[in-house]
Amino acid sequence: MKVRFAIAPAAGTRSAEELLGFAAAVEAAGFDGIWLSDLPVGPAVDPMLALALIAGRTSSLKLGANVVPLGRNPFLLAKALAQLDRLSGGRLLLSFVPGLDQPGERKALAWQGASRGAVLEETLARVRTWWSGGAPGDGVPADALVAPLQDPLEVWLGGRAPAALDRVGRIADGWLGALVTPAEAAAARARIEAAADRAGREIDREHYGLSVAYARDAGDGRLFEDLRARRRDADPRALLPVGAEGLRAMLGELIDGGLSKFVLRPAGPVASWEAEAAWLAGAILDLQS
Repeated sequence: MKVRFAIAPAAGTRSAEELLGFAAAVEAAGFDGIWLSDLPVGPAVDPMLALALIAGRTSSLKLGANVVPLGRNPFLLAKALAQLDRLSGGRLLLSFVPGLDQPGERKALAWQGASRGAVLEETLARVRTWWSGGAPGDGVPADALVAPLQDPLEVWLGGRAPAALDRVGRIADGWLGALVTPAEAAAARARIEAAADRAGREIDREHYGLSVAYARDAGDGRLFEDLRARRRDADPRALLPVGAEGLRAMLGELIDGGLSKFVLRPAGPVASWEAEAAWLAGAILDLQS
């Protein structure tokens, strides 16, 4: 099983200088990739714009993005993602997410009514059709289609609710979860595998991952309070590893549970990405295989 680590920037990283410095530090340290998240009403650059910038300044990094398809024109989304995969030399990694449902998000996306999960499924099916050369319809000429460099360009899904996990098994290429304990992650994998089996599918055993927030020290405890507010049913100490030993221990449990792809995100601000990447490399990079 190949263990890979991608690094996500701290919340609020928006300028070109910050993004390029972050990517350069992560690549120089030897990590597999970076990962950016789509926050429609949050303080973050659109990941497709940011990754296009970073693609031209890096050579080996995998370029991952959580993309919210809701509110986007599906055909233009498919075309933009295929072009980004080509511009990056086939380095694009994708996860489709339904958004955080933050205040104002639905209005900003001009979306209401239908289930977010249903819209995500419909969009994914249409995007895959266009990537494979299927007719675009609605009078759009066939030569407007753009195929990704990767064939196929995989799309992973996230979520921890039973319906979301079953959706992964039915239609996704992999799972990138978040905000779950190692025991919950192992149970999620088992549920996804069962759903895939019922659908007559098989998900690659290497295609199970988790986004993990970490803290280099416990600080004043507010990080745990924030987690407790988001998951009142779980011990926040089981969700947020602290220090190198705590991070290694959690990753070991997750790997033992069958997960192998990880997005590591600092829970607090980062003063220097060169220093942060060096600390992370010393803490866990020997686990990357």
